[in-house]
Amino acid sequence: MTNLSQPNNQDALLNAQHRYDAADMADQLKVMPTLEARLTTILNEINALRDFPQVTLFKQLLDTLRNRADDAQSANEQMALFIRLLRGNRVWAEGFCVFMLTLINRYRQVSLYTDLGILSDAGFTSQFFDLVGEKFLPSVPDDRDLIALFNAFFATPKTRYWVRLINERWWIELILILKVPAGKEALVQALEANVLKAITILTARINGIGLNADLIKAFPNPIDNQDTFIALNREVAEFVSQYQLSMQPGDDQAMPQPEVDSSQILVLTDQARTMMQNIRRRIHRTGITVRTTNMLVRLEQSLQRLELLVSLLSDNDHIKKKTVIELINTLYEDSYHRSSFRYLFGINTALLSRRVTETASKVGEHYISTDKAGYRRMYKKAALGGLLIGCMATLKILGKSLPLAPFGVAFLNSMIYGLGFVAIHIIGGTVATKQPAMTAAAIASTISEVKGRKAARFTKLTELVVDIMRTQFIAIMGNISIAMPIALLISSLWLYGLGRPLTSTASAEHLLHDLNPFTSLAIFHAAIAGVYLYISGLIAGYYDNLAVHNKIGERIRNQPTLKQMMTPVTLLRFSDFIERNLGAIMSNFLFGCFLGSTATIGYIFGLPLDIRHIAFASANFIHGIFNIYANTGEFPEIGIILVSLFGVMVIGMINLMVSFSLALMTALRARDVKVFEWKFLFELVASHLMTQPSDFFIPRKQPMNYALIDSDGNIIYDDKPIANDGKNSKGHKTTLTSQPEEHPHATTPHIDNISHTEKLTDEEIAEKKQAIKEKVVQKAVNNITPNDTASKLPK
Repeated sequence: MTNLSQPNNQDALLNAQHRYDAADMADQLKVMPTLEARLTTILNEINALRDFPQVTLFKQLLDTLRNRADDAQSANEQMALFIRLLRGNRVWAEGFCVFMLTLINRYRQVSLYTDLGILSDAGFTSQFFDLVGEKFLPSVPDDRDLIALFNAFFATPKTRYWVRLINERWWIELILILKVPAGKEALVQALEANVLKAITILTARINGIGLNADLIKAFPNPIDNQDTFIALNREVAEFVSQYQLSMQPGDDQAMPQPEVDSSQILVLTDQARTMMQNIRRRIHRTGITVRTTNMLVRLEQSLQRLELLVSLLSDNDHIKKKTVIELINTLYEDSYHRSSFRYLFGINTALLSRRVTETASKVGEHYISTDKAGYRRMYKKAALGGLLIGCMATLKILGKSLPLAPFGVAFLNSMIYGLGFVAIHIIGGTVATKQPAMTAAAIASTISEVKGRKAARFTKLTELVVDIMRTQFIAIMGNISIAMPIALLISSLWLYGLGRPLTSTASAEHLLHDLNPFTSLAIFHAAIAGVYLYISGLIAGYYDNLAVHNKIGERIRNQPTLKQMMTPVTLLRFSDFIERNLGAIMSNFLFGCFLGSTATIGYIFGLPLDIRHIAFASANFIHGIFNIYANTGEFPEIGIILVSLFGVMVIGMINLMVSFSLALMTALRARDVKVFEWKFLFELVASHLMTQPSDFFIPRKQPMNYALIDSDGNIIYDDKPIANDGKNSKGHKTTLTSQPEEHPHATTPHIDNISHTEKLTDEEIAEKKQAIKEKVVQKAVNNITPNDTASKLPK
């Protein structure tokens, strides 16, 4: 072989390169006939065993197609060769079709259609321990169930990667090539019988969820919504009965059977989706539990699967083949994820994120300002909070001198922080850097507000980030501009009033050392505080939702003991206060407990754990400098002062970055944004900073308007129910009507009025059926994307 490392002669190099390319092409030509010969052998064996299929033979086919298919080009070339062989030999295509149908019919199929890809109704803890058990002691697979066979083939990362490499075009061609030969219609009928059974089971589950007592309470109009699910059950039963009759052998003397029509089922599933949208639009007033959120997701997934299975039985071959591809993509993705801890955590955090953003803490709504008036109000609130923060920082310093056990230290610090934060909220103050953790709902609403191109959505999100940063800046300034003078005033009064410093020299030096970002763990401790700030936002959302969902205010007003102790007016004010502020009180108190107990927990376990918050860091900065002077008569070196001041600013930045990043991820997770381009958002924010830096510090002359957020940062809820005007998405009449809402005093509808059916002309019926079929075709064409059909929460 020519030595290419010695470029003495350019012609020799070119000749050597040509010989290398020719040798590479020769090797490829040797491989392709070998692959073709192996595929030919396997297809001959499959055709010979078409009526007696073997799992090992199908696995051998998959292994052959996956062999050396490490990139998209090789994978698609090998798949194209396989399809070319089937297209060129009709016997092989029919044999492969019969082989697969016979193999599938040997197993129980219903659970594959009804369970795989549908969110489990079990809780997170139960699912987690089940997965742990599966990892250490796997369960014995049921050899008679198709799920076990499906998992054996598609649950491995290698197979999933290979399937993702194949272009969708080849899957479509494969489905188009496979045709059932004459005399084998019974195989298709057996498959259809299992699909019909799965449709029946899914409908029963949909009714069980839709008529659940917890979900009925959330419905805007429970009676009409119950009618929808009852009508869906009846329509599905009629559809299954008609389809089973159509599967029976024809008889020229028999009466003509009615046409199998699934359009009404699709109308009812659309109505069910409309009801779920109305539930989500009212969540801020009614509240919601994690269990109800889980039920809504399972209901949405079950409706999607029902529509998929109904389309699978369509008499339109185009719809049927498209549906087969979508169903296979969905099933193989979930087969891969069903044993994944990452998927389990992801799906549950998505549920929690959705619940947090949908319930949107009433306290968190007021942490964004868009105009000058809101800017000034935020400064006043932050200044009021700084007044108490200066006092709280002093109490914590004094508490260090008490001879307490570790538990006593944790309890004392937790009470100082917790009760102090609650007091700040009650008097109308605020704590800096807490705002971003409370704004996940606002971010999510902004993401949903702008439709269309990515640039437009990110531009709107950038403007919201600028408003949050500006509000954050003035909140920090409000806290430290008052906390630092208060700390100086207290240290001065302590020295000149009591005649001794507030703390010792060693303690004062330690306060400044804790602020040094270079020689201490100040950055790490600030990040811990940022996580706590974010968690406090989740806690606020949880308890605000709890107050609304469980009607805490109404319960307090009807509590017998409180009725005797308070006057009606006082009891009304007290109940309203608790209902409006329960989330804020609990989040502030628990946030204080987190801050106060972290250092003690670290001490017990021997870990360097602690917290740093900018407001308290600014107060400690003043206490440290003044008390070093009070003890020694000299101020610290200027370098120490500057480094400590720099540490205060770094702590504030870390507090803000961590809490805001977590809130942003929560909002994106709730809106099912899989890949978020941080670089693009950063570039937009940086560009805004370079061109209009003043927007980050002072209000704009013309405030930014958001469709779902007002000038005070309140989320504007559109909770008006989506009108069900008797039309489907194509503008045609539906056959299911509801009791009109404009007659509030109407009596309970007669049983004959439930699911009343309008009389339509034959032309209207034909037009409606055609519109439904066109809708299904369009949905099937648009939704076939192999890479995103699974693990997706409905929006």
